[in-house]
Amino acid sequence: MAKKNIIPATDLPADKPVSVKKTAQATKTAKVSADLSAETSTPKKATAKKAATKTVETNAAPMPEVYSRFTDFDIALFKSGKHYKLYEKLGSHVVEFKGVVGTYFAVWAPNAQTVSVIANFNGWNKTSTPLFPRWDGSGIWECFVPNVGVGETYKYYIKSSTGEDLEKADPFALRWEVPPSTASIVADTYYEWKDQDWMATRLDHNGINKPYSVYEVHFGSWARNVESPDEFYTYTQMAERLVPYVKEMGFTHVELMPIMEHPYYPSWGYQISGFFAAASRYGTPQELMFLIEEFHKAGIGVILDWVPSHFPGDAHALYKFDGTHLYEHADVRKGFHPDWKSYIFNYGRNEVRAFLISNALFWLDRYHADGLRVDAVASMLYLDYSRNQGEWEPNQYGGNENLEAISFLKEFNEAVYSHFPDVQTIAEESTSFTGVSRPVYAGGLGFGMKWMMGWMHDTIKYFSEDPINRKYHHNIITFSLIYAFTENFMLPFSHDEVVYGKGSMLRKMPGDEWQQFANLRLMYGYMFSHPGTKLLFMGAEFGQGDEWNFQHSLQWHLLQYPNHLGIQQTIKELNKLYRSEPALYELGFEHTGFEWLDGGNANDSVLVYLRKGKNPEDDILVVLNMTPVVRNGQRTGVPTRGNWAQIFNSDDKKYWGSGVNNDGVFKSEPEPWHGKEQSIVITLPPLSVVMFKRQR
Repeated sequence: MAKKNIIPATDLPADKPVSVKKTAQATKTAKVSADLSAETSTPKKATAKKAATKTVETNAAPMPEVYSRFTDFDIALFKSGKHYKLYEKLGSHVVEFKGVVGTYFAVWAPNAQTVSVIANFNGWNKTSTPLFPRWDGSGIWECFVPNVGVGETYKYYIKSSTGEDLEKADPFALRWEVPPSTASIVADTYYEWKDQDWMATRLDHNGINKPYSVYEVHFGSWARNVESPDEFYTYTQMAERLVPYVKEMGFTHVELMPIMEHPYYPSWGYQISGFFAAASRYGTPQELMFLIEEFHKAGIGVILDWVPSHFPGDAHALYKFDGTHLYEHADVRKGFHPDWKSYIFNYGRNEVRAFLISNALFWLDRYHADGLRVDAVASMLYLDYSRNQGEWEPNQYGGNENLEAISFLKEFNEAVYSHFPDVQTIAEESTSFTGVSRPVYAGGLGFGMKWMMGWMHDTIKYFSEDPINRKYHHNIITFSLIYAFTENFMLPFSHDEVVYGKGSMLRKMPGDEWQQFANLRLMYGYMFSHPGTKLLFMGAEFGQGDEWNFQHSLQWHLLQYPNHLGIQQTIKELNKLYRSEPALYELGFEHTGFEWLDGGNANDSVLVYLRKGKNPEDDILVVLNMTPVVRNGQRTGVPTRGNWAQIFNSDDKKYWGSGVNNDGVFKSEPEPWHGKEQSIVITLPPLSVVMFKRQR
């Protein structure tokens, strides 16, 4: 028998805060099918104006009522995997219904026998507040509970089809209890944003032809309270410290390692349980919004790490949510990750795709994030990722590609860029998969950028060699330019390179103390002059001596020493140069932005190249000396006749270098060199990068 749809809450504000009050007059009701045995109405906007009314007090648990925010069209979109704003429907939402303010609960549990809300308001009774199953085969359970509002702690009690008793947190909860507690909290994401100027001009900061220098941050260990080192700074406290620091250092963007709710702190945030909730360890959703707003006011974009690749098997979270493999793939060959002992989303299930894409859009919408860095894309793309023979099954064409995950990633990127064309999606992808950062319409995955993992590994391997041996490894440092323009590459020195015994960036460098610092400054100069955008993990910008420890603050005390201060000053100057010189970013993803002058001088371990902008007058000459030998009288070609002056020298004394310099102006001579008609003669300081630009 066909049934009429319950009237939806289409006129509600997206996330306006309300108080739980009883109003003087009920709204007009609309009668629905007798099968529902309930009256429903289109609720009015619940506003703070109700504050003057009397609060309802009762000792009995409030009775749930049939009510819905879903239209038939919503359900059709959900079933087809095309509902990209499920956070407006599923979860807990404070609304006004029949003149009473309460909370609407909705959860997807298609294989449950019964579902109910267990919470403080009903003494965690499993039977007093049942949810009602929808009649349309969607698997959604829902109800309205009067006089329940923001701040209420709750879970869902689910009786599975096999009779198992489950207590689950809300997958769409906007706030969770502070771990180790695991309940959800009724909350809103209402915030009066004051970053309109940034949002209106975001494309000017976020385009792929703009400077893009990212500071990667683990929120819990960037800094700790000196007096109470076991306590975390809150989002608000970090706004006072982190924002001015990132601005002073000259980074264009900050990337926050997963800030979504995660039960296990040592996972660094990559084992997420609350995909729609800001980590409660550090404060409320609105406090995180304040932090992001402060970054925007400072002209800094915010990228959030996003993890659609896997989730933990915690009993209170997504795993076997309704007693079945609902969110994860039921086939262990596709649904379990052997490295991380976690569970892999079922990318072929429409409702799961809608959940994930809605989650991505949620952070861009409600939190004004400027980009998403997608974790572990390689693990999603391949069925045999980290699996032995016999532990995976080929796809329908006999290959090892995960066709469902590939389809999902394409749809994700199309959805993001269609809704937010001025953001960036960035893939952490370590294989040679073709077209990661190419448009979907051209056969690519549709990401804006891709981490250049090969460059990172080759660069660290080369610089870890003693300079006397580098001439035997010259091809390692030049190899990246063979494929540098096949993708929109970001050059990452990320957190993964300074953990698990790998040592800090500084301690990867060979030689005595002076050489280690000189090598690090040289490597950073190479990074900032190489085509591609940049990413640097916190602590690396001042040469932290120990590898990263997520349990402790960075070693900020090191900045009292001139060698560490010199590294910090180097990064400041490189960021300033990168942002101010178009040749270093305008054509960063195009082969026309780079030209080798001498990439073959392996014997001297010297590299010479040009970085080029759209205007030839912006060209920058870059020369790297990978040895501690001072090279006087070094002739190098230049693209045009004129006066050339040094604009950067990593060996400058202000960076704790030796002070070998190229002072004054160098007038080009009509002496052909490096394939150019003009050349200049310069001095190469030891273990240094020097850059020159023609003076107008």
